[in-house]
Amino acid sequence: MNTPKTDWPTSLNDNELDELDRYLRAHAREGDLLLDGVHGMLSGLAVGPLQVLPEEWLPEVLHEPFANEEEGNRVLALLAKLNDSIEAELDVDAYEPILGEIDTEAGPALSAAGWCEGFSRAIDLRANLWEKRLADDSALMELLGPVMALAVDEGILSAEADFDKLSDEEYDECLAQVPSVLAAVGQYWHEHPVTEAEVEAMVQPSEENGTESTPPPRHRSGHWVH
Repeated sequence: MNTPKTDWPTSLNDNELDELDRYLRAHAREGDLLLDGVHGMLSGLAVGPLQVLPEEWLPEVLHEPFANEEEGNRVLALLAKLNDSIEAELDVDAYEPILGEIDTEAGPALSAAGWCEGFSRAIDLRANLWEKRLADDSALMELLGPVMALAVDEGILSAEADFDKLSDEEYDECLAQVPSVLAAVGQYWHEHPVTEAEVEAMVQPSEENGTESTPPPRHRSGHWVH
């Protein structure tokens, strides 16, 4: 029997999401991930080829010392719960991406830009593995199709060919497919795990050229919407 989402000890309630959202906004620099971006990154890591430990992904989220130990413990606990909730939601088919809200001429609108930016950074953390497998296996690219379409539409990813902007209906359709995309990608890596040769060939950008690769800043505004 599936456990109701409200009973999961690792799920964040609305107040906790608001709390984490406020902290991230208060400490964000240009191009830093906000709550939607953090959720996208952790989602990408949850279904990725290899485990990425917190000490590797936390620098993508936290960029300055905590004010005190109490604040640090609280923020880290919220991030841990957010991370744990993703896999739990995927397991019971209850996953929903956290989206941003942007102002448009027609009024407020949901935006997947931040989530897609975070997802792209998850791929960046294991770039060599993703890029090689995407090049070698078209099935993985097909699975990622709806997320890729959203990322290209939002300018997060560049495409070799020119694509028309997604219509509102197409955008919503791609967005609705995100949970099934994540489940399918996670299943793909489970059924086609990384080989020993791929692990040996994996070289982080910082090891290769002695510098860290900094993603370009993304311009977005809004608040989390779950």
